[in-house]
Amino acid sequence: MNRIDQTFASLKQQNKTAMMPYLTVGDPDIRTTVDIILELESAGADIIELGVPYSDPLADGPVIQRASERALKNKVTIRTAMETARLARDRGSQLPFILFTYYNPVLQTGLDTFFEEVVRHDISGLIIPDLPLEECEQIRSLAHTAGIHLIPLVAPTSHERIASIVSEATGLVYCVSSLGVTGERTDFYSGVDNFLETVKRYSKVPIVIGFGISSQEQVARFSKICDGVVVGSAIVRQVESNIPLLEKEDTRQQGLLQIREFVAQLIG
Repeated sequence: MNRIDQTFASLKQQNKTAMMPYLTVGDPDIRTTVDIILELESAGADIIELGVPYSDPLADGPVIQRASERALKNKVTIRTAMETARLARDRGSQLPFILFTYYNPVLQTGLDTFFEEVVRHDISGLIIPDLPLEECEQIRSLAHTAGIHLIPLVAPTSHERIASIVSEATGLVYCVSSLGVTGERTDFYSGVDNFLETVKRYSKVPIVIGFGISSQEQVARFSKICDGVVVGSAIVRQVESNIPLLEKEDTRQQGLLQIREFVAQLIG
């Protein structure tokens, strides 16, 4: 059974909502990413998105763009990101990992090789934000064969396409909370509640919401109507602000603790 399915089944029994942090792999370095994964698990995270750094991240706001730039300077690739999942697993992590990557790195790896590597590194799901519904049949078929969930993004602007996007979903549906790119927000799309209700009506799998969620109050709000909440830019910003501590051995644990405490307070 896929780890994502196991996690949501367990959370449903406990009447809990999944906390799903996003990290840019390799920011500021691979060793630190692995350490942060373990800290987030200790803080109560349920599923972790591993973002593959990319030079042209169309869906990402400035915080994640800067994180990608730092990671790319360290020559982090899609293969490195998958290896990071295995490194975390080797150190005891039990969480499901979702690989968030643009399509070009997948294509450059080669589809068959890519899915072999995804399985080998124990990754449970994929999000490919620039892969349109109309062009994902081959990827979906390969993912199904590999037992990997190809997770669709559905936005408030999807309108009449919501049903077709959601109908083929496995694992979960990722609902975009706002118009535009990722980034912390104080206000969301005004029709977000109706949008989420529409997605729930068509979805046979859990729905989660992300893009812009950055506070405990926002997590609590969306936890009432979604099965999971993704926090990305706010956590990546925490990593960024703690880099001076993380880069020195004598202050490293202090930096890791601050990141863990930030995520723990989001859960409440």
